[in-house]
Amino acid sequence: MTQTAPARGYHHGDLPNALKSAALEVIDEKGLGGFSLREVARRAGVSHAAPAHHFGDTAGLLTVLAVDALGHMRRVMAEAAEAETDPVERLAAVGRAYVRVSREHPGHCQVVFRTDLVDTDDPALVAAGLATFEVVRGVVADLAAEMNPDLDIDTATRLCWSTMQGVVEIEQKMKLHAHHSGTGLSDTDDTISAFTRMLVEGLRAR
Repeated sequence: MTQTAPARGYHHGDLPNALKSAALEVIDEKGLGGFSLREVARRAGVSHAAPAHHFGDTAGLLTVLAVDALGHMRRVMAEAAEAETDPVERLAAVGRAYVRVSREHPGHCQVVFRTDLVDTDDPALVAAGLATFEVVRGVVADLAAEMNPDLDIDTATRLCWSTMQGVVEIEQKMKLHAHHSGTGLSDTDDTISAFTRMLVEGLRAR
């Protein structure tokens, strides 16, 4: 009879965290297309029913991962914003923090934007998303107070967020291009600074 491998060093009561860690390993290695609760259980060294017992189903586990990801993203961006006093530099710092989190935690960040795979009505996920959005919105509001009091803050915040996510995706594609072409790769921080200047010019009152 096939036996389940011993769980990998989790203590009693810490199985949910062990399962989340195993889930991120699967996503990092196989992407969301190769994700399954059975594979998560195998990596955690527990019965295949354990993930469902703790998280309900695949959407339940992925939703928890998305909540964790947004919480971490919010904390890192808030710390970056608090370290700067100039509104333009604060926006650039938040952008760099966003890209850094996406680079360092690719599995987490994949889940955040897959609304087809998570429970978008989950209260914790909704709250985490709003709190993270509010960090960027606060920086944009401070910028508008100095440059354009009539600015539509929510629309400008969505523009800034879209730009940050665009930098993440561009960086991934440019790395692949640089690898195959042998060309150099521009510094991501420089790209963010340039994009920030362009955004700020576009947001100024006319």
